[in-house]
Amino acid sequence: MRRTALYARHLDAGARLIDFGGWEMPVQYGGILEEHRAVRERAGLFDLSHMGELWFDGPEAGAGLAAALVSDPTRLAVGRAQYSMIVAADGGIIDDLIVYRAGEARFLVVPNAGNREVVSAALAERLAGFEATFDDASMATSLVAIQGPAARAILAPLTDVDLASLRYYGIAPGITAGIPCWVARTGYTGEDGFELFVAWDDAPPIWDALRAAGSQAGLVPVGLGARDTLRLEAGMPLYGNELDRSTNPFEAGLGRVVRLEKAGDFVGRAALEVVAAAGVERRLVGLEVRGRGIVRHGYPLFRPGEGSPCGVVTSGTMSPTLGIPIGMGYVPTLEAEPGTILECGVRDTRIAVGVRPLPFYHRAT
Repeated sequence: MRRTALYARHLDAGARLIDFGGWEMPVQYGGILEEHRAVRERAGLFDLSHMGELWFDGPEAGAGLAAALVSDPTRLAVGRAQYSMIVAADGGIIDDLIVYRAGEARFLVVPNAGNREVVSAALAERLAGFEATFDDASMATSLVAIQGPAARAILAPLTDVDLASLRYYGIAPGITAGIPCWVARTGYTGEDGFELFVAWDDAPPIWDALRAAGSQAGLVPVGLGARDTLRLEAGMPLYGNELDRSTNPFEAGLGRVVRLEKAGDFVGRAALEVVAAAGVERRLVGLEVRGRGIVRHGYPLFRPGEGSPCGVVTSGTMSPTLGIPIGMGYVPTLEAEPGTILECGVRDTRIAVGVRPLPFYHRAT
């Protein structure tokens, strides 16, 4: 397994490590519940160095990415970002990712860790013929995130980036704790926060500076376990659970990121135009457990009294914030209305679940 530059820091902090997409990553330190609440109430520190960082430079870099992705990166202003997807010709999702415009002719694409090599190869192929260069800097880049209501106050004294003027889904170059970095106001928790892209070996001093600066504010290191409960409460999809090659963006409730009106063709356009016109047969919904038990990925969903499943749970947990079991799953469109009652097969029994809108959690503004 690969290890990030922060591996020793995780061991020192008492992390329990697991294999995550070929990386030895911390799943928890003091405990998932404690870490989750720290992010909701104060701040948490994440090692995301397993994620990919793909740089595209050149006068046609934006046009090339527009032909490769469902979104339109050419519409981004410098210093802004967009959530996007790369799909196959049939519209199935290869990965969801974020595109940052770092300069007039410079873009940073951040795919999920487990899909980095597939996405890297697909983008290199799709941008062939465009006047653009491609650099997969994933193994030379560390990514550290600070998330939570106290994140800005902790980070501000350490950086020359004007965090007050850095809008959500914005990115800016700067110096943090004496180290060159890119600071993005993005995250995967449902809270305000920042992600810092630095050179691989600069992760430990950045980590140490943030831990020291946040010690009085209650900042704690956070593992993948709490990252999952946080993103589920925020209704954010996870590739391999809510998103995969058998799912298209419209089924996942993410049709808003598909820019069918943009000029030129893009891979998957024809298939997605058909879906957009005809509608979908199933939709991703929130699930609130009405009985005792917790729903998990892969559990079947039934119409009450029927023997054959009509849907499937994609994610589930006990919500630390709401204090109730929640989940997400795909159900037929007719059963996707909020308030619909379904049944979930949990081992040898069935429990009632109610369909509800996503997300489960909205941060105070």
